[in-house]
Amino acid sequence: METEPKTQDRTGELANPARPFVSKTLKSPASRRMVDTLARHVVTLGGVTIIASILAILFVILYEVVPLAIPAKSALKESVPALAPDAGTRLLGVDVDEYQEIATLVTTKGISFYSLKERKELPAPEIKALKGARIVSISPLGRGPFLIGTSEGKLIPVKVNYEVTFVQSVRHVEPNLVESDPIELESDEPLGPLGPLAYLDEAHQVAVAQVGPQSLAIASISIRKNMMTGKEVKEASTQTVKLPIEGEITAFAMDNRHDNIYAGTSKGQVVRVNVSDLDAPTIGLSGQVTSGPNVPVTKMVYLLGDRTVAIGDAEGNVSTWLQATGAGQTHPLLPVNRFQKHDSAVTAIAICKRNKGFVTSCANGGINLHYSTTGETLIDMGRPGQGVAALSYAPKADGILALDAAGALHLFDLHNPHPEVTLKSLFGKVQYEGYKEPEYVWQSTGGSDDFESKLSLTPLIFGTLKASFYALFFAIPIALLGALYTSQFMHPSIRDYVKPTVEIMAGLPSVVLGFIGGLWLAPAVERVAPGIFLLPITLPLTILAALLAWRALVPVGVRLKVRPGVEVLLLVPVVLVGLLAAFWLGSVVEHTALNGDYRGWLSKTLHLVYDQRNSLVVGLAMGFAVIPIIFTISEDSLSNVPKHLSAGALALGSTRWQTATRIVLPTASPGIFSAIMIGFGRAVGETMIVLMATGNTPIMDWSIFNGFRALSANIAVELPEAPEHGTLYRVLFLAALLLFIMTFIVNTIAELVRLRLRKKYRFI
Repeated sequence: METEPKTQDRTGELANPARPFVSKTLKSPASRRMVDTLARHVVTLGGVTIIASILAILFVILYEVVPLAIPAKSALKESVPALAPDAGTRLLGVDVDEYQEIATLVTTKGISFYSLKERKELPAPEIKALKGARIVSISPLGRGPFLIGTSEGKLIPVKVNYEVTFVQSVRHVEPNLVESDPIELESDEPLGPLGPLAYLDEAHQVAVAQVGPQSLAIASISIRKNMMTGKEVKEASTQTVKLPIEGEITAFAMDNRHDNIYAGTSKGQVVRVNVSDLDAPTIGLSGQVTSGPNVPVTKMVYLLGDRTVAIGDAEGNVSTWLQATGAGQTHPLLPVNRFQKHDSAVTAIAICKRNKGFVTSCANGGINLHYSTTGETLIDMGRPGQGVAALSYAPKADGILALDAAGALHLFDLHNPHPEVTLKSLFGKVQYEGYKEPEYVWQSTGGSDDFESKLSLTPLIFGTLKASFYALFFAIPIALLGALYTSQFMHPSIRDYVKPTVEIMAGLPSVVLGFIGGLWLAPAVERVAPGIFLLPITLPLTILAALLAWRALVPVGVRLKVRPGVEVLLLVPVVLVGLLAAFWLGSVVEHTALNGDYRGWLSKTLHLVYDQRNSLVVGLAMGFAVIPIIFTISEDSLSNVPKHLSAGALALGSTRWQTATRIVLPTASPGIFSAIMIGFGRAVGETMIVLMATGNTPIMDWSIFNGFRALSANIAVELPEAPEHGTLYRVLFLAALLLFIMTFIVNTIAELVRLRLRKKYRFI
């Protein structure tokens, strides 16, 4: 009986090379079980940690996004009988301070204050210029100084200041009425019941008041300082304008730029009076704004920004109209949105000082909260009183004060932090001020206090898909064909260098690629753009010409000495020649066919604008980042196809190309599809390349010569400066959630398709 040969290892112990190696540290089954159990727990812990981390990220995103979906809420905080108006005393207006502690009430008798906090009337201030006359009209409250019109035909500018003091850490708000010199209207007719309007500043005052059923008085007061005496000198002039209307004036509004006055009539029409030139005001009919000629306009007011007018009528309809610019002398009002209808005539409209929101009331006491831009009626606040005579929107947009016909005050708490966010405003077309038609717009910041944020995510989603499309359009053919050649045709000695080199490319930081793309590649592409578009023609022709020359000029003996799979080394200089030929021909074509300036030709002929940092640059730069991922995974999939499949095909007479395309490629298709999807995911989530290599402009245009803004780049740019927990802040988190959802859907589809392909080709 033969025995197995024994050898001596380096330690002097006998070893049996015929037996498999067994570690001396794991000799017992118990030790192996312990290590297996430990390894299983470590792997499980790692997987659970990754899943928990992803869920934690998703939870943080949802925590910031969910408040956007919470609807506006209001609740009646308190109702107090502030006044019991005498017979013949009419309630004209109400206002509230930012702390919602002091209510300012205006009646035909005068101005009074009421402490909502202490539930008591405060001493009423004396208006010296009133001198026993009655107040017949007022301008809208809550927009700074306002005017009161008297029965004697005077306009008195007044302003209510709320002085805040703290005594032993307790806040006290004291109202203070500041009265200015009255404005004398040179008109033969008395003031009408409609409120006067005014534009007031330190140097110029323009006041408008109704002085007849069809007439308006326009007073202009210039204030200048006498350089010798230091006293202020007022120069006043008044014009009476009779409007060419049927019926009578029932409401009017003037913008704070003192350019336009819109007067509503009892026939449901609106007339525009342009007072930019006070010496020669122009009048034009803007058209019907109510449902019929027998439905009068009851209330009109400019919303924040003085571009949109909110109109209420006698049937309870509420609508907003946009002042069109550049439409001739009449400047018609264009209809924008219609809101939930009241069941009786609109009696009051109050605007928000922070956004495009406004609140309306009707004769039956109903109060509704609206938002102009989205066209949404946010809250039906019910009927707190007998009929609302006046409304006030709190300065911090967190409360609404209503004054009913019986003189009672009703204070509402309001929680409406994100009124501008709806599905329509985030993903649909919206009619914004200054735009001719509804559009998708992302413009989160502006240069004025009345700027309206435009937060449509559609341009950002479009930009993300556009970037991914052009990057994959450039990367997929190069990566897949390169992987196919490397795995099936390239000599192993060369493949050992090519594949690691490509994998090293995947490790290049995206910020470096973005830096190179923005500062070097973009100007270079701009110089040779025509040549780039000639590459698909010149490069194949150059390779074909080189192949024909190789067969015609090189002897067979020399060709046979070239080992199969190393021909790529011979093609490198040919490709370089093809590149140079394309750039040279591009220059020739530009100078001969494109008038020497391809950018001007694009603009005049195709109406395309060439931006230096555009989709072409992003496609090249981001394609360079995606190629290594697709190449590596695809090459591994192609190389791992069982060799007996290709060997069998070759044995049956198939060529190497037929074997690669009909046997190897379909068998490896699951892995190739996964590679493409992973590359797509990298392109969707790419930030720095998109940020640095494109103009970062949120426009929707498939032109390869225009830039765009992607979701990821937008988050990187705007999140650091967005106010925490503000609307923009939460919308940016919503953009992150969309990215999360997009990648989840893509990965899920990729996995399903991969499994189907794997099932289909597993028996090949």
